[in-house]
Amino acid sequence: MKNKTSLPPQEGEARPSRCPDNSAFKQQKLPAWKPQLTIESVLSSFFLIGGFCLSVGVCLILSANSVREIQIDYSDKCSDCSKLRENSSNWNKECHCSVNFMLKEDILGDVFMYYGLQNFYQNHRRYVISRSDAQLLGRNVNIQKSYCAPFTTYRNGTPMAPCGAIANSMFNDTIDLFYNLNSSVIQVPLMKTGNSWWTDKNVKFRNPKSYNLSSAFAGTARPPYWQKPVYLLDEEDERNNGYVNDDFVIWMRVSAFATFRNLYRRVRRIRQFADGLPAGNYTFHISYNFPVTKFKGRKHVILSTVVWSGGSNPFLGIAYVVTGTAATLTGFVITAIHLKLRKKKTYFQK
Repeated sequence: MKNKTSLPPQEGEARPSRCPDNSAFKQQKLPAWKPQLTIESVLSSFFLIGGFCLSVGVCLILSANSVREIQIDYSDKCSDCSKLRENSSNWNKECHCSVNFMLKEDILGDVFMYYGLQNFYQNHRRYVISRSDAQLLGRNVNIQKSYCAPFTTYRNGTPMAPCGAIANSMFNDTIDLFYNLNSSVIQVPLMKTGNSWWTDKNVKFRNPKSYNLSSAFAGTARPPYWQKPVYLLDEEDERNNGYVNDDFVIWMRVSAFATFRNLYRRVRRIRQFADGLPAGNYTFHISYNFPVTKFKGRKHVILSTVVWSGGSNPFLGIAYVVTGTAATLTGFVITAIHLKLRKKKTYFQK
């Protein structure tokens, strides 16, 4: 067979064209809008942005300053329990301590109780991924193929539920609040449910399907540092057990910084506490379980109110004020440069 070669187009034949189609899109003839940056539009933009950011920043700072908050560091006040927890062999020994404090003024409105940790790095790359999201959804998965190692199974092959370093290191101090009124001691009612995000409780975390939780977690064991299995985290409320336990769900949302706080409880507004926490003497009764000495950490309890912008955190307001100040100063600098150049132009024209 002879090779076919391309022949030049014969006379009268149309040559193929590489030109784009004669359409408005391909010929770049569509209508377009091009902003004209005049000195008036630029300066007005800078001053408007500056004024907006400054006003929002001032509102956020004033709102954050209106939050009532008290923070109690109990790391040193529970030193005996802290020394006991330094030895991991004492994990099953109970230790309790009390911390007294006084509220000089009423804390009105909804009062939230947080626990705070300092120098605890939840943002370590291996710690962050040490979990099994499929397991937390109640699925029957092989956790050996997950990132939970070394907290996957025990030596006898029993899988951990839940697995991973995040779950194993869950904060497990128990904190109760008491109000000392004259000669009587009144326990402040605290709510332990309704503190997590709706998406966490209904989308990200689910219990295995079974007629009861103990059978659902049959064949599994608690993580090494836990004192109870996952289906007994809340012995008072069966609906607050397993992977949907509020304390567990909140802990599994890791922090980006080494110093952080997590919501622990909310004050139930009934009886003497219908309007909030009245001024007076209070006592924290703490069951000390979470060790922090080895990594030089600190533990706090925070009582705080919230406002429309959140808690007592002025960072966002300061950021808005800095941005607004920078935009306003830039506008003044551009104005000065424009006036100076305009004077020079007028002088040379004369």
